Amino acid sequence: MAKSIVALIHGEAGNYGISFPDVPGCISAGDTLDETIANGAEALAFHLEGMAEDGEAMPIPRTLDAIRADPEFAFEFSEPHIVTLLPYDPPGRTVRINITMDEHLVEAIDRAAKGQGGTRSGFLAALARERLGHR
Repeated sequence: MAKSIVALIHGEAGNYGISFPDVPGCISAGDTLDETIANGAEALAFHLEGMAEDGEAMPIPRTLDAIRADPEFAFEFSEPHIVTLLPYDPPGRTVRINITMDEHLVEAIDRAAKGQGGTRSGFLAALARERLGHR
């Protein structure tokens, strides 16, 4: 289920940064605003996926008004920064599934996953995300 999260963009043309008040430690950058937003969305998805894999609680996004009222972010609202909402899909909980597949295909998947330093489940999930157009 897609949600939105507040993103703060700072800097100037050729040197922008993006951060997320509700996701401490999640930052990115770019040369243009469009690149910064795209990189920020990718960083956010990667960060939240890592949190989910580590069993951490997902952040609860605050409203723009709530962040604006937070003294920690007073500077971002006193200077000419850009504030935007980025859509994101928080990762869901991991579920176990049972599928049937040709044994040779399973062996090939396992070899490919191992070659990439991953697991069968991670490999299949990445392919499914790619095929479905998800990050």
